[in-house]
Amino acid sequence: MTDAAIAIPRLLARYADLIDAGDFVGAATLFDGGCIVAGGRELRGVDAIRRLWEDFVQIHADGTPRTRHLISNVTIELDADGDGAACRSQWTVLQAIGAGSPQIVGSGRYLDRFIRADGIWRFARREYGPVDFWGDTSAHLKIAPKLRDNEDGTL
Repeated sequence: MTDAAIAIPRLLARYADLIDAGDFVGAATLFDGGCIVAGGRELRGVDAIRRLWEDFVQIHADGTPRTRHLISNVTIELDADGDGAACRSQWTVLQAIGAGSPQIVGSGRYLDRFIRADGIWRFARREYGPVDFWGDTSAHLKIAPKLRDNEDGTL
């Protein structure tokens, strides 16, 4: 599929589905040949990216983080040559533990770059951008999130 307006949102949704399923290997594979930037650190390679999530996200008895990542406000800007694109989107993570109602764990932004090679769109770079707010992350994250020194909400 070569249409960026269809392929890129599908990649965003696929990432969310894999993370919510606890399939960190599958999610990391989406970035094979690309990178993730988290906390100012650039991570490359499926193993390094998988470890980031394994070190950060709690997995529950059902093998998932018990989350639902909602991706919204997707804005795609194609490069002039049509083979690259910048994408900004917002994420909201819901989590349901036990019989309780789903709760918002946090909300923030993704800053992505995509490339098209051989007619296929793929992630080139994902930067975890500013976090707008955190909710109760005690059942979601292995370590409590903290703000950088500049306290702009970025991890």
